[in-house]
Amino acid sequence: MAAANSRVVAVNLAHVIDTPPVRPGTRPNKKPAKTGIDKRPVVHPVMVGRLGLAGDTICDTRNHGGLDQAVYAYAIEDTEWWQRELAGELSLQLGPGSLGENLTLRGVEVTNAVIGERWQVGGAILQVTAPRMPCSTFASYWDVDRLVKRFTRSGRVGAYLRVLAEGEVAAGDEVLVLDRPAHGLTLAQTLRALTGDRSLAPKLLSAPELPEDVHRSARKWLAAAERAAERAAERTGR
Repeated sequence: MAAANSRVVAVNLAHVIDTPPVRPGTRPNKKPAKTGIDKRPVVHPVMVGRLGLAGDTICDTRNHGGLDQAVYAYAIEDTEWWQRELAGELSLQLGPGSLGENLTLRGVEVTNAVIGERWQVGGAILQVTAPRMPCSTFASYWDVDRLVKRFTRSGRVGAYLRVLAEGEVAAGDEVLVLDRPAHGLTLAQTLRALTGDRSLAPKLLSAPELPEDVHRSARKWLAAAERAAERAAERTGR
């Protein structure tokens, strides 16, 4: 269930750096003094455990990491698209790891991956859980105007993955899609819901593989919609 050239381009581990200053016009928030967003390819196989890659570093554990965000994958085709799109604005050359991703993939449909689909990547089995939501650290790292909004609007945000079976992964490994859940909720649809399209709340609840905090949000949106409908009915009945 994957193209013949579906491969791991690179396995990337953090090179810890000082957290860049927040760009003007970007909403400030509390971040650790260090960040692991600068990830760089390694030439050796890496063990992928339940909480991520051996040798990787996550500094902002409040917003990143955990079982539902153990691994972050990004398509090299989308990296190349960003390089073309922002060629006149970037202060760095984009390549594997530039998105802060652990796995750079080629030939894998990431944006339209179905929540809960399982990938065999080298010796590990990974499960798509959620889209990556960009933050101020990412915008500062690239040093590009309005990057958070532009990144979200593009839909090319990459996939967070849950580790179902631990194993080693290396550059060149095949990526095989083992199965896709019948509910059909994609990363792109989930991103739309999380960035304003509340009509997708029932669709979110149809995907048990989503993180629980997403389900809580969906239930909250539905409850708010029900209350609004009741108030509207009351006004109409007066």
